[in-house]
Amino acid sequence: MGKKYDFDYLVIGSGPAGTAAALNLAKAKKHVGIVEERYFGGTNLNTRDVPYAVALDFAHTYFKISALPEFNHQDLSFSLPSSVSRQLKTIIESGGNNQKIFEDAGITCINGPANFLDHNTIAVQDQKYTAANFILATGSSLKTLEISGTDLVSYLTPETAIKIRRLPKLAVVVGAGSTGCEIASYYAELGIKVILIESSSRILPNEDKEVAETLSEYFTHELGIMVLPGCKVVALEQDNSVKRIIFRNANTEKVVHADCVVLATGSQPILDYGLENAGVKYKNSGIITDKFFQTSAKNIYAIGDALGKASSTELADYEGSILASNLINKTKNSVNYQGFIRQTKTFPEIATVGLNEDDLTKRDRKYKKVILKLEELPASKIHDFKYGFIKLLADKNNHLLGATIVAPNAELIAEEIAIAIRHNFTALEIASTPHPFNSYNYGVKLAAKALLSKKK
Repeated sequence: MGKKYDFDYLVIGSGPAGTAAALNLAKAKKHVGIVEERYFGGTNLNTRDVPYAVALDFAHTYFKISALPEFNHQDLSFSLPSSVSRQLKTIIESGGNNQKIFEDAGITCINGPANFLDHNTIAVQDQKYTAANFILATGSSLKTLEISGTDLVSYLTPETAIKIRRLPKLAVVVGAGSTGCEIASYYAELGIKVILIESSSRILPNEDKEVAETLSEYFTHELGIMVLPGCKVVALEQDNSVKRIIFRNANTEKVVHADCVVLATGSQPILDYGLENAGVKYKNSGIITDKFFQTSAKNIYAIGDALGKASSTELADYEGSILASNLINKTKNSVNYQGFIRQTKTFPEIATVGLNEDDLTKRDRKYKKVILKLEELPASKIHDFKYGFIKLLADKNNHLLGATIVAPNAELIAEEIAIAIRHNFTALEIASTPHPFNSYNYGVKLAAKALLSKKK
């Protein structure tokens, strides 16, 4: 008789990856436990996707109304505490920090930080738990890089930045990736003066240069944000309520004073829970697995942000589901990463699907492209919005390789591109599909038609 364990599978982390794996395994009548140190449902549900959607929608609605000359703006005001309360209400309604979802599926919920004792045993608080198999879905944490003074200065994080209940006069946002740009946009639309600092040569460094140029122009001219690329923050200091942000531009050191500083300096996988004791190999960039998510310890698997790769709620959920299916059915179905959309929920929104130009250049792949500016569309005149574009990339046979869209509701526009890439459609199939004439989606049809006549 084999050794008896407390669980068939013990999942560490209840974000989208861990949740998908745990629920699918439980449905297959496996004895499953799930360990969560903070919020059940993970950060995406409790502190990122859901509350950010509420906050950004609120800020943009206020900004849009305040900019329309048709409205009487004398009495236009808002209650920031009420907006934050709505974030919390929406999190609860969406299932945030809800153990019952797991308990109803027959999953044992364990609260607290996990630490491996060996490859079959973890400790949580003063209790030990054993499992035949483990799934690591431990997510990520804020990366403060090499900024000194973070232990002495009160600063906001991506989790707390949208929960402020009183507006600062000037906010410095450090880091202009997706999250940093979203926070800068949120603050600026509420009327806060914002300085956005990025160490790379452009904001949104993972996107193509046209994205950075377009969003920088909109931030500067429409929101009044001071955008400072190529500047590395090296230290934070504080004197009473005033923060000093010290940064370098080339060989010059500069200082800016603000009453609010937000560190949106990226994330790093959480790895400090005794992986060595379990024989799990990892790098600082993430846990090492094969293409089926198996680690160096044969009974331990890792998915989601723990891998240290670009991720999203949708992608993490997909990985968890694929892993569970393979474990249940004893199969080795490979992961298809085509068609996932990378989003930045500023206004205008940014959506990238498939490969961008930087990706294709690094891979030395030949391609052709079309960039259609939004201002060429009837929708641009209707909504009085000129910023943005639709960019399509294709191979010589007009099979779509990728798209980058900067537009209102960009992720919805990108959906048909995601389908096209995942199912190997061509630009002809997109161009021959009817699109509403007065929508921004019509630009996809026009861009696809232009792509058909484009030569490399």
